[in-house]
This record gives sequence, C-alpha cells and structure tokens, in this order.
Amino acid sequence: MTDSLIIVESPTKVKTIKKYLGPNYEVLASMGHIKDLPKSKLGIDPDHHFLATYNVIESRKKIVGILKKAAKKANDIFLAPDPDREGEAIAWHIAEEIGMKEKNVHRVLFNDLTKKTILEAMNHPHTLDINKYEAQQTRRILDRLVGYKISPLLWEKVKRGLSAGRVQSVAVRLICDREEEIRKFIREEYWHITAHLEGANPPPFEARLTRIEGKKARITSDAQSSTTVDYLKMVPFIVEKQEKKEVRKSPMPPFTTSKLQQEASRWLRFPAKKTMSIAQKLYEGIELGKEGSVGLITYMRTDSVRTADEAIREVRKFIGEHYEPDFLPGKARIFKNTASSQDAHEAIRPSSLSYTPHDIKSYLSNDEYRLYLLIWNRFVASQMSAAVFDQTIIDITAGNCLFRAQGSVMKFPGFTTIYTEGKENGNNETEFGKILPEVHVGEKLTLITLKPEQKFTQPPPRFSEASLVRELEEQGIGRPSTYATILSTIQERDYVHLEKGRFIPTDLGMLVTELLVNNFPNILDIEFTASLETQLDLIEEGKLKKIDTLHDFYASFQNELNKAKVNMRKVKGEATPTDKICDKCASPMVIKWGKNGRFMACSNYPACRNTMNISQEGQEEAKRGETLLTDVLCEQCGKQMLIKQGKFGKFLGCSGYPECKTTMPFHLGIHCPETNCNGNLCEKRTKKGKLFFSCSNYPSCTFALWDRPLPEPCPLCGARFLIEKYSPRKGNYMACLNKDCTYKSPVT
Repeated sequence: MTDSLIIVESPTKVKTIKKYLGPNYEVLASMGHIKDLPKSKLGIDPDHHFLATYNVIESRKKIVGILKKAAKKANDIFLAPDPDREGEAIAWHIAEEIGMKEKNVHRVLFNDLTKKTILEAMNHPHTLDINKYEAQQTRRILDRLVGYKISPLLWEKVKRGLSAGRVQSVAVRLICDREEEIRKFIREEYWHITAHLEGANPPPFEARLTRIEGKKARITSDAQSSTTVDYLKMVPFIVEKQEKKEVRKSPMPPFTTSKLQQEASRWLRFPAKKTMSIAQKLYEGIELGKEGSVGLITYMRTDSVRTADEAIREVRKFIGEHYEPDFLPGKARIFKNTASSQDAHEAIRPSSLSYTPHDIKSYLSNDEYRLYLLIWNRFVASQMSAAVFDQTIIDITAGNCLFRAQGSVMKFPGFTTIYTEGKENGNNETEFGKILPEVHVGEKLTLITLKPEQKFTQPPPRFSEASLVRELEEQGIGRPSTYATILSTIQERDYVHLEKGRFIPTDLGMLVTELLVNNFPNILDIEFTASLETQLDLIEEGKLKKIDTLHDFYASFQNELNKAKVNMRKVKGEATPTDKICDKCASPMVIKWGKNGRFMACSNYPACRNTMNISQEGQEEAKRGETLLTDVLCEQCGKQMLIKQGKFGKFLGCSGYPECKTTMPFHLGIHCPETNCNGNLCEKRTKKGKLFFSCSNYPSCTFALWDRPLPEPCPLCGARFLIEKYSPRKGNYMACLNKDCTYKSPVT
C-alpha cells in the first residue's frame, strides 16, 4: 500500500514534486476541474437556497476513476491544487469523489515548487478551507445566473450564439464607452511657443511659454500665436528664478498578476493570455538538465506585493555580491498591500536566485527567457537603492510672459540599472538626461529663435491590453486570475477586436452593450460589479454568508430580467434604411441583423431576395463601378465628371476615361470647419470599408467625422452644418456639430 497520495492540478507538476518526495508518495494530476455545472441547463435552483447541481465532467470520468482507485490504497491523501479559489474548489470536488470522511484528507499549498517549499507544506498541511470554497461557489453561481438567464434573451432579440457575462460584459462596456468618447470628441486648436535661449554658460536650452499676465497661457489660433511671437521678439528674457533639488525615485514592488500582464504587454508585446501561459510553465517546472524539473517562480496569480523574509534576505545577499555597496540600501524595503489586496500569496518572484536568467537561458524558449528575465529584474530591482537625480527648474520672464525650462541629471542610477517601468505609448526611454546651464537670477538671456507649434487636443486613447487590465484592476472588476480570460473571451465573442494593439468595439459589441446597459443597469454598472468582487472577498474571509449575497443579487436581477423580456428592443426584423440601391431591382437596400450579424438586404423582399455582406460593401460597390453624371467639367479635357464609388469612398472621375484619367475629390458642398482651411468635406472609407467624412486638404488638414454632415446651418447657434446621427430609440436624427449646442431634430 502506498503511504501517501498527492493530487495536483497539472501533470507538469508531477515530475517536479516526485523528485523531492521519494517513492513513498504517489503523485497524480486531476487535469484541472473534475466537476462542473451541467451545460444543458441552468443547474441552479434559486427557490431552494441556490442549490447547485454538479456533475463529473465527461472527459474527466476516467481520471476520477484512477484517483478513486489510488485513494483506496493510500493512508493519507494530500490535495495540492493551485493555492487560490479555483484550486480550493478542485480540492473540494476531489475530496467529495474519493470520500473525504473515510480517509485522512489534507490540504497543502505550494506557493512555489522548490524542495524547501514542498517539504515545508507537506510537514504543515491544512484542512480544506470552506470559506474559500464558498467564495468560489458564489462567483460560479453568479456567473451562471447572468450567463444562462441573459444569453437566451439576446438570442431572441438579436441573434443566436450571443453571450453575456457578469464581468466580460462590463469589460466590453468600458471599451464601448471609450469609443463613444472618441466619436463625440471635437478637437480644439492650441499653440505651444518654445524659446531657444542661451546664457553666459553653456549649453543653449529650450523653455516653453507657460503663463501670460499671470494666467495659464492659452493660445488658440495662428493669429494669436503670431501676435504673441511678434511681442516676444521685442522684450528681454530675464532669469526670474532657478530652483535645484535632489529627487529620489524608489523602485516598484515585485509583480502582482495585473502588473506582470501590463509590463509584459508594454515591454514584450505579450497578450495577457500568453503571459499567464508562460508564467504557468515557469511556476510548474522547467527541465534544467541534470537537475530535472525546477519551478522557477512563485505562484503567478496574486494581487499581493508581500515578499517572504527569507527571499528578501536572499536578494539582498545577491545585490551585495554582484553590485557596488551603494546599490544596497541600509535596510530591506517592505511594500504594503492596498486595502483590497488578498495576502494569501507572495508577489511574483524567482523561487530561488540560484537560477540566474543567464545561467539557464539555454533551457528556456526565447519567450520563457524574456518573461523570466522581466520577473527576475523587477524583483532584484525592488530591493535596490533609489535612483537619485538633480532636478532643475528655471523660470524666465519675457515682458508679461513667463517661460519655464525643466531638466534632470542622473547622479546615481540605483535600481534603474536593471529595471524601469514601461510606458503606455511605447516610448520606453528614461526621463533623465536633459541638462540645463548654470544661470543666475537677473541674468539676461539671448533669444536664438522662437518656435510656435500648432497642436490639437486629442481624444482619449483606446484601451490596450495593458491599460484595460489596469482599468479593470483600478475599478475593482474581476480578480488577477480572471483578467487574461476576460480579454480572450470578449475577442472570441466578436464584441471587440485588436487593431494595432488597441481594442475597438465591433458593431455587435456596441449593439449588445447598448441593449444590456438599457435593460440591465445593475449588471452593467461598474460600481455594482466591483461591490460583488468585494463581497466575494468577504465570503472568503468568513465575514459574509454566501446565501445572503446570492439572495440580494437575485432579487434585483430577476426584476431587471422580467422587465427586459418585455421592453428590450428586438433587433431581429428591424430594417435600417440606407442610401444604397439594389443592383437587381433598383429598390433601396436596408441593413438587417441575421444569424451571422449585420447584412444588407433589398427592401423589396420577398419579391427580391438580393443581399450583400456589409464587410464587402465597399469592394462590391467598386466592382459595380457605380457612376452619376455631374455638372463639374474636367480640368484637363473639358468633359463632364462622374461620381464614382471607389474602395475608399466616392470621387469624381472623368467621363473620358480611359483616354483621360483625371480624378478629383467628391465634395459634399460643405466647407471644412477648421480655422483658416479652404477645404471641403468629402465622403471616404477606411481600409475596412467604414464610412467617414474628412477634409479635401488632407494631410495638411486632418479634420474628420464619423457622422454624415448635412449642408444645413444650425437654427440655434448658427454652426455651419448639422450632422446626421442614429440611436436605436430615435432612429436617424439631425444634431448640431457644436458639442455645447442642444439642437436635435428628426431627419427630413
């Protein structure tokens, strides 16, 4: 009879653990969850205390049989799935299947897979944690209720195959809300004025205009900029103040899960899912030649920045041996967790500093090496000395204007020798190095040049994977273990897609989000979703009961669900008019929703069954060579110009083609609203066929709109033109381009 049986989640852990425990221990893997709610029905009974029906997963029945057989032969059974809520649920389900009351069943937690940690955990086993299991069950039941109650409603109202999720739908909402901000954003012009100056001491330097007559400088036009520049050329530039101070920048703590995902995205361009997959391999064990399988990092699902005392002593010893004395601070750094952090696990760090990235590089794939190096450098840097630099600020008066120059010079690199945080914009250069000259108060500076620069305010950026993870974390939505899954799911459902590393919602994502926001305000509410995460934490801590959370949630959810069944807009069968004409019967084409999403169909259905895939619309129109005769004459041959439809929108082409190949932009008869721009607005299409309207003077003018401009002045504020907008409730309507104007009217 085997003395002891250890059951882990993943088969890759088996070899690592066996190596340290010897022949008296049999180690088997459950291959993840062995039980789950049924796929074919809800599996939750709200009328009987939310009783959940769990069945053994079909593909796990053979494994469960093997585990039961092995358990009968063992005196002691150690359940060692991952040390988180999901791992606790796996442990409970295994215990139920093997008969926990009949055996000595223990729970062991491996924060990393080193010999010391494994032996320590085996010598100090725990009992199964009912609170952690209840927290996982509550989360699973909440997700099942939302998914299985709302998804069928979306099938009925929109199309089959759609899904809603308690957390995923809120993540999509964040992306859709950001897209709406971008679409509604109206650029505003502003100007920077930079003076290139020289004092008695080198080097020459630049200073930017910051204040005019004591107020923040606000220059909004070319004319105002020119006037200011002319004035500045006539006044002396005098040093008013020079401020020098030493600034210390401390290192960041070791990685939490979300920070690892963010930094791996910025530095390595890894999607969150890839980061977690590689981290899992590093945690479970990598074959290191004669040493066999070695777990290289601590558990990778954590929101704690705590580091074990022994690990801190080890890294301080490493720094002392490999760096100059100044790089090791006098005492260890202790990082504090936020109030919402769970402290069950340490931060992510190398399990042992014996395995340097350089020494084991040959055993790792390139991606494994890069991620391990990132984790290694961040951990070592966290216990190194602060970076020190001199920061200099020079204020310069020029008549009634104030210019400011800022610079910083590195005195001591400290932790930045091996690690600096990545930047969201991809520019990962350090902030140090701008040198300013020594000046004195009252010194008159020589003006070399004045450089005015036209700028435009920019809309908020679309979310990248890194910034979306940060937003989810800051809003308290989801937990470290769920971020990678959330990001993958919302793309797989075709609610969003990544374009140049940024999330863009699809039409389907925008539609479903609008329907859910209007009909399930609680489910799609960010604060409400975050409060549920807090309640799950309280259940795990034993401060809240599972049944209370479920009852409170379900009461309001059922009320919203009943209303939505009646009030939710039914997109199926709707037909949105377009200005396109059917090429079969000349009837107008309309946009409809079908089982494969939006498509164009003839309004003369069923007499005419012509349809068109919207994603191919631009290409189809180009193939048809749609043309209309105009009164505009070709500037080359004098023949009439035709309105043609090309891949990127309408344009004017000479009717004398192919002898004359002259083309011109197709103007809508509306002047571009940009100041000092003589261009006209044109209809164009993106590379993906999406319609937009922009200035004919592009690229010198970059004004653009998604909404169709209408050649009609606003009756309220007198703006040059109106725009045509659409909402599900109002249909198509006219609105003013001016964001401060409230004019709205039905399209006539």
